[in-house]
Amino acid sequence: MNVDVLVIGAGPAGASAAALLHKAGFEPLVVERQRFPRFVIGESLLPRCMDLLAEADLLDAVRDQKFLVKTGAVFFRNGERCAFSFAEQHTQGWDYTYQVPRADFDKTLTDTVEARGVPILWGHSLSGVDFTDAGPVATVVDGHGERIEVAARFVLDGSGYGRVLPRLLDLEVPSTLPPRRALFTHVTGARHPEGMEGGRIWICLLPGNAWIWIIPFSNGKTSVGVVADPGFFDGFAGSDDDKLRQIIRSEDNAARRLAGCQFAFPARSIGGYSVSVKTLVGKDFALLGNATEFLDPVFSSGVTLALESANRAAKILCRHLAGERVDWEAEYAQYMMQGVDTFRTYVQAWYDDRLPTIFFSPVQPPEWRAQICSVLAGYVWDTTNPCVRAHARAVDTLARVCSVVK
Repeated sequence: MNVDVLVIGAGPAGASAAALLHKAGFEPLVVERQRFPRFVIGESLLPRCMDLLAEADLLDAVRDQKFLVKTGAVFFRNGERCAFSFAEQHTQGWDYTYQVPRADFDKTLTDTVEARGVPILWGHSLSGVDFTDAGPVATVVDGHGERIEVAARFVLDGSGYGRVLPRLLDLEVPSTLPPRRALFTHVTGARHPEGMEGGRIWICLLPGNAWIWIIPFSNGKTSVGVVADPGFFDGFAGSDDDKLRQIIRSEDNAARRLAGCQFAFPARSIGGYSVSVKTLVGKDFALLGNATEFLDPVFSSGVTLALESANRAAKILCRHLAGERVDWEAEYAQYMMQGVDTFRTYVQAWYDDRLPTIFFSPVQPPEWRAQICSVLAGYVWDTTNPCVRAHARAVDTLARVCSVVK
């Protein structure tokens, strides 16, 4: 089989990249190990996703699903509260996005690209790839062990946590972030605030570098999870279900909102999810989304980075396939690392208490609230924003100022 581009993974990165390549007149082939719908976390989108979905002509399909509108985020610490509205941000971007059950969201994207004529090999995995002088030649295997040889001009790896090319090509390196664990489920019967406030993500801080997420959906369910250092969970007895219930009850805001709720499925756990790679690009390949680097779920950056990387790579690749010389390192890798490094600064500041110090300061000038709000909205490539352009210095300065305010 001969194609222009082999896309590994049919998640948001793979679907968006395939949509853009097909729109430009190229022939992508998507290979997906699982079958959709399938469960995955990463359910709270950021406004930047709206730009990217629109760019790939996928936004109308997403809108048609009537997902719950998300207008911002609310942070709680003991009796303190800090709310951000995406309508009050520095960047001239979208002022809303969606809370999405990923099983439904991801299938919506793949159904849309398949309907346009993009082939997806469901239940197939990549067992190997040889990057020859003539181009990549991949071996694809179905669930019965049948092999297909696919010759392509380029490979895009959007395999997410599967990290196919990083594993095959020995590109993985340890993350600079400490290992953490997430314990989560979906619940029914949660209480929701009235109006647009009810669609916002809630983040409830706990002692010991731990926090709870609460993400409501339009289907009546709510995603609930706890992220913490692995040792944090040892302080709670019983099964994972027991531990999650105890942790919820330990935080007043979560306890009130989730009182009497029922678990839709037993609590699940993911640990050691922060990863990195040696390079984002190589001879005839590029890595997308979580196949490149995953930081932490705290600011819901996963789908944003997946879509941003997919769309950026697809647009560069269209020029590359048309015979234009492109600088993948400068145009793709360095660009993507701008966003990754910005998010990394805020993740680190979240866990070392600088960001909570800023969030819960009694003095909150509108200009820095707007600048930070743009970061929370996913506009981490807008270098007109001082909190993006000089992100490390900005966070340090704001934390120092806020730490002396009484």
